[in-house]
Amino acid sequence: MKPSLQPGLAGAFRYTVPPTRTVPHIYPDAPDFQLMPAVFATGYFVALCEWAAVELIKPHLDWPAEQSLGTRIDITHTAATPPGLTVEVAVALTAVEGRKLTFAVKAHDGLDPIGEGLHERIVIDGARFDAKLAGKIAMARG
Repeated sequence: MKPSLQPGLAGAFRYTVPPTRTVPHIYPDAPDFQLMPAVFATGYFVALCEWAAVELIKPHLDWPAEQSLGTRIDITHTAATPPGLTVEVAVALTAVEGRKLTFAVKAHDGLDPIGEGLHERIVIDGARFDAKLAGKIAMARG
């Protein structure tokens, strides 16, 4: 982690919602989702908030050797967003505790606020994480 990774970093990330990021597409193998409205799916919204946090901190890490993984998400999703609208996620790094990073996020689709909350990530060493994961995969295979 670079010394510049400090609370107070803030930015905005924009994403135009395509039809493929709506509820019927989140789990194509779940028939009930196919019957739901074609609006920005909460699962994709959560991932968008994570993406915004990653983009904010990437210049402050030794990327890609250092990366981050989400460990907590506590975000409301309060308004539907149809495809074609652009969601803007405002993200701010509010705390750095060792490798643990805490973010405040707030999102708007140009017409309505659509959600806000808290997100936490942990900074990892990519090679070390991959080695540990390979060990877990080997153990699962027996």
